[in-house]
Amino acid sequence: MPDFLAIFDVDGTLVDSQAIITATMTAAFQDARLDPPAPGDVLALVGISLPQMIGMLMPEADPRAQAEVTVNYRRIYNATATADAAPVLYPGVEDGLRRLHAAGITLGIATGKSQRGLDRLVAAQGWAPMLATLQCADHHPSKPHPSMIDRALLETATELDRAVMIGDTTFDMTMAGAAGIAAVGVDWGYHAVDLLAAAGARTIVSNFGDVVRTIEEMAG
Repeated sequence: MPDFLAIFDVDGTLVDSQAIITATMTAAFQDARLDPPAPGDVLALVGISLPQMIGMLMPEADPRAQAEVTVNYRRIYNATATADAAPVLYPGVEDGLRRLHAAGITLGIATGKSQRGLDRLVAAQGWAPMLATLQCADHHPSKPHPSMIDRALLETATELDRAVMIGDTTFDMTMAGAAGIAAVGVDWGYHAVDLLAAAGARTIVSNFGDVVRTIEEMAG
């Protein structure tokens, strides 16, 4: 099988993190003595970098208030998501990633998570041997800027027509389009399927088994 790169988003695609994200955001605002945003508003922005997310959740606030909430979020999240707290993977993710790796598919991640959060996840799951490229918000502009994908392609020496981005948000689909690669949407995450289609998803799948089969078909 010729080389093929599958790049995965994390939150809402591999990991069901909505409970910890919404609870942490609520606490971060409350610690700053501010009214917290609605959970749905928070989840709609999952995938972009944290400072940009908070800026969009409180656009009228001054930069100091936004920075305070950002610091609060990171402190609370890191205290909550310890190495002892197992990530909640969506059904089929663990077996599916291992099947793709065994089939010779090159695997990577492009996430709005911090380097610390990504490293924690990869260590907890034992995924390091399977992942050829790891891109996160600490080192790139926020999605949908294509920088993460551009770097993943460079690190793995992959051509544009031999790569796909898999994600649950329009940020992922738009990022893939900006980078010039295909995009596959998943319907169990945080953005509606019609939005994913409008943002450029080649196909939208309903379970991780279909993710695996779609990637295998694309890889040839």
